[in-house]
Amino acid sequence: MYARKRLDIGWIDLASGLVNAGLPRDRAAIAQRIEQWFSPEGRALCTLSIRSGLELYLEQLALPKGSEVLMSAMTIPDMWKVVEHHGLVPVPVDVDARTLAPKMDVLLRAASSKTRALLVAHLYGTRFDLAPYARVCKERGWLLLEDCAQAFTGPDYKGHPAADVAMFSFGPIKTSAALAGGVLVVRDAQVMTPMRAAHAAWPVQGSGLYAKRVLKYAGLKAVTTPVLYGGFVKWCELKGTTQDAVIQSTVRGFAGGDFWQKIRHQPSAPLLSVIERRVCGFDGARVARRTAIGRRLVERIGAVASVPGIDAPFHSYWVFTLLVDDPARVVAHLRAHGYDATTVATLSALAPPPGREALEPREARAALARTVYLPVYPELPERKLEELAQLLRESASSTAVAPRDIGLAGIH
Repeated sequence: MYARKRLDIGWIDLASGLVNAGLPRDRAAIAQRIEQWFSPEGRALCTLSIRSGLELYLEQLALPKGSEVLMSAMTIPDMWKVVEHHGLVPVPVDVDARTLAPKMDVLLRAASSKTRALLVAHLYGTRFDLAPYARVCKERGWLLLEDCAQAFTGPDYKGHPAADVAMFSFGPIKTSAALAGGVLVVRDAQVMTPMRAAHAAWPVQGSGLYAKRVLKYAGLKAVTTPVLYGGFVKWCELKGTTQDAVIQSTVRGFAGGDFWQKIRHQPSAPLLSVIERRVCGFDGARVARRTAIGRRLVERIGAVASVPGIDAPFHSYWVFTLLVDDPARVVAHLRAHGYDATTVATLSALAPPPGREALEPREARAALARTVYLPVYPELPERKLEELAQLLRESASSTAVAPRDIGLAGIH
């Protein structure tokens, strides 16, 4: 059986993480080299995660309590959790499912006298044009925060020049994964300087914790090979659970304990060494293959289902998603033929604050309810891609929506 996702980290990368966990390394020097790769001007900062970086950034901004932050309505809940932690109010901006960009008309309606910032997210490997949003932010005096966690493709994009902060992630399921870690590129030196000082006061996460993380994901990497994955699924059934539950609990970033205490750490030297290996030694071949196989599948399935972000100006297919009217039927059909599709997602739709129900992100919520994640990645053989396309034509065609109706089923 083909797993829903293959980790983008090699065995040598994992081995280097273990070796470096037992060696004395100059943590500051490694971090500086990564930061220089992102910003020779000294505007980048390595953090334990994007959430750690956002926590640090908002802490230094010290925006007035009750200030509103407009946010892409599709995002991971921890992002609005961090915003709320600083006494700020996250306000959703619904997205266009064909581009995955925030809708400009909704954004303008969502704005108020309390708005202080806009946080946009590039989703599923897409990137949209940030220029129109940057113009609105400049005109209104808002900060522009850019979440690039799902959009890293190497040195070709290190954040939009107009973004006040661009955030990158190298967590376990990301491109060029290091199993943890993030980088923030901050435009304003007057914000970056105190951020760097505050970050230096945080405790450093222990090397042993990273070594345990490497071993855990080495196991997951082994299990998600086709020869072993079917056995893993059967083992889950015998244990009375599902692969969905086991995988989600495994890849959860800061599960258990005090979330805020956990994210307020500096990255360890072995983690930084793996980030440096993955980023500074970036090889774009896998991203190119991933993009190509995503495009080929789009061509082969035709109009039987809609692909979120299909009209985005850039799509690297970090994950391959489809919108179908009967996700459970499609997932069951694919799993019966050896393809572990799933509807389980890390993204959620941000609910509007009390009294602003008109901002309910209906298109985002409808799209998430109809999303199926497919096992599409460079390791999938061409003959299997053809078979997957045929299975999709069989299972999705009877419930397909017209391409221009993407994400709009039931929305009026």
